[in-house]
Amino acid sequence: MRSLVLALLLAAAPLAATERPTNFALHDEARPVPAIAFVDDEARTRTLADFKGKAVLLNLWATWCAPCRKEMPALDRLQSALGGPDFEVVALSLDRAGVEPVRRFYGETGVKEIAIYLDASGKALRDLKVTGLPTTLLIDREGRELGRLIGPAEWDAPEMVAFLRARIGLSAQRRRP
Repeated sequence: MRSLVLALLLAAAPLAATERPTNFALHDEARPVPAIAFVDDEARTRTLADFKGKAVLLNLWATWCAPCRKEMPALDRLQSALGGPDFEVVALSLDRAGVEPVRRFYGETGVKEIAIYLDASGKALRDLKVTGLPTTLLIDREGRELGRLIGPAEWDAPEMVAFLRARIGLSAQRRRP
């Protein structure tokens, strides 16, 4: 009997791994995302349209936000694991002091895989109706919001990675060499 229960639990584990994390609010239908503009670390204007064709995990954060600082290394590991032609973590800093605090933070914490993007105006925060930091939106390949998570998360936890893979249709193989 014990073997049967163990076998059933092991068989159910892959299904449970793709279940929605309790604090991830999924929408019944994909929603349009407002056009937002921001700059990269070389002051070039970027928009979410630049990522069309990729699933995007858009994380709004700031260097002064303690929970944001804590989750950034996990986002970096997620980018390392899944990033590539089909998926990208877009960490959008809302630091008003510009790109230098973000560069320093990346250096201090060893963040290497995530590109630097900045919205010093905070307009994206308002346009996306974000009520607190960090907030992370899962955006499909067509640029529509599938859901969002308010607050920090362990983005590189096996359950979260499996959930994201399932939601955006990534295979279990690593996407980058």
